[in-house]
Amino acid sequence: MHMYTDIKTIEDLSLNAWPSFQMLFYDGWIMRYSAFYTHRTNCVEQIGASILPLEEKIPYCERIYRRWKTPCIFKITPVTDPALDGLLESRGYRIEHRVYNMTADISRPVPSENETLPRLTVESRVNAKWIEGLFTLKNTTDPVHLSIVPDMYAAIPMDEVAVSLRLPDGSCGATGLGILDRDYIGVYAIHVREDLRQRGIAAAIVKRILAEGRKAGATRAYLQVVAGNMPARNLYRKLGFTDSHVDWFRVKYD
Repeated sequence: MHMYTDIKTIEDLSLNAWPSFQMLFYDGWIMRYSAFYTHRTNCVEQIGASILPLEEKIPYCERIYRRWKTPCIFKITPVTDPALDGLLESRGYRIEHRVYNMTADISRPVPSENETLPRLTVESRVNAKWIEGLFTLKNTTDPVHLSIVPDMYAAIPMDEVAVSLRLPDGSCGATGLGILDRDYIGVYAIHVREDLRQRGIAAAIVKRILAEGRKAGATRAYLQVVAGNMPARNLYRKLGFTDSHVDWFRVKYD
């Protein structure tokens, strides 16, 4: 039961930390929409007990996502109804990718940020400059995403730690975001410009987020990383994170 509670807590925290552009609630499920900006913000996720049969609910969700003109995606977690995954597979849904959830105890002092990065900027809220840097680092050009994603960040209801690396020419070399909730800080949006990687910048940003989180009262940290991203997983392990659980996304394209 303790493990179930821990997993449910992390799943709830991640929902709070990253709102979607639109959300629709349906019999213990939440349908999230963000014009397919990410799988996590554009999927069906179980958040409570259900009454209606799965055979009725899945087609309903498919109709909604067809209306939204995006693929119908279901997020499967260890606390999801186990019958759902098998039923989705039988309906032609395939696993698109897996995500590792990792946690760390930060109750003890966290190392400070790398002193060789004097332009590491820390702000209490995401702003337009930070988002502009994120878009550049992610190569985001879709006009719909450029329009709605700032609103998604503005909708975050928790305290934040927005970190960026500003280069001498004023451009953004890296970003990171911490989201405070209960006694946790979530680590998000760790992006480093390709030509600046392998220099310890990502580690410095994560350390700074954790340090700021601890100062704000957090004793635990969590993050998500795509299963195939071994460099990131290895980095997080070195910073004290261990695997909590795995989520995956089942997708069906019309």
